[in-house]
Amino acid sequence: MKNSRNTYILGIESSCDDTGAAVIMRDGKGRGKILSNVVRSQIEEHLEFGGVVPELAARAHVIYIDQVIERAIKESGLELEQIDAIAATAGPGLIGGVLVGLTTAKAMCAALDTPLIGINHLEAHALSARLSDDVEFPYLLLLVSGGHTQFLLVRGVGDYQLWGTSIDDALGEAFDKVAKMLGLGYPGGPAVERLAAFGNAKRFNFPRPLLKRKTLDFSFSGLKTAVRLAAEKIAPLSEDDVADICAGFQASVCDIIKVKTEAALDRYQQEIGAGEIKMVVAGGVAANKAISQSLSEVISDFNGRLIVPPMELCTDNGAMVAWAGAERYALGCFDSFDLAARARWPLDEPSMKVINK
Repeated sequence: MKNSRNTYILGIESSCDDTGAAVIMRDGKGRGKILSNVVRSQIEEHLEFGGVVPELAARAHVIYIDQVIERAIKESGLELEQIDAIAATAGPGLIGGVLVGLTTAKAMCAALDTPLIGINHLEAHALSARLSDDVEFPYLLLLVSGGHTQFLLVRGVGDYQLWGTSIDDALGEAFDKVAKMLGLGYPGGPAVERLAAFGNAKRFNFPRPLLKRKTLDFSFSGLKTAVRLAAEKIAPLSEDDVADICAGFQASVCDIIKVKTEAALDRYQQEIGAGEIKMVVAGGVAANKAISQSLSEVISDFNGRLIVPPMELCTDNGAMVAWAGAERYALGCFDSFDLAARARWPLDEPSMKVINK
């Protein structure tokens, strides 16, 4: 289904601890524009627990989702009746939160007689660079978030080939767990990055797991354990100790990312062949400047292009969900009301394939 007119999509995101809603416009040439993007963070609700509590997250989504959607519609300058379709995260994520957003979308679609589009949260990340930077297919994706660390070849909407993944902790999860060990609070990633800037990265020789294996898989559990053992050995920790541990941990992560990315780009070059090498980095961990610098150094060796969407599109948000919905809307890909919420939903699963209607 091809659209020569502008289409307007409402996106709803509730897969973890951010309640998001946004409205985007997609024009007849496939270019997107964000009309609104509202996110209500739950950091305060989970702060004292040092991490996300699923039951509290789901309850907060129930409380705030209506007002977040209402604000997104108001800021877009549109009326609900002008919305062409409603896209909502249907997984993967914390099942309670996913259910809140998806059920809300179904109710709105039923009331407005509007098409429903269920979105894989990972696809929303994967396609976000096409909204911000108009990137053409194919491209290599490094998805680095709290729940996933993966290399994927993105050939088209619904067409993803998994090249490598974390066999244990995701990178964002590892950052948060290290921060919790060191008493740095939640969210931990930014705190570790901030202190690492003042530390001595060479003081601790932390491991670089899986670097000698030829696969593109990651492992961060052993690195996390090494950090814990080092911290226990020199406890009680001074401020300098904490900074040095953070610096050593981050240096190890950057080395792992560089080596694996170089291997992924080699494979991309061999399989895709001619044309510009394009690599997209998406997910909340993309905010880490040391990791971004490491990636920039690698991609420059291949004369490639590194695309990192604006940070408001890398963390969980409704705009990326709305855009993924707009991409699927343009292909005539809709869902029925019996669409189920899913805690797990691999991006390379056959169900992701788009069937043009």
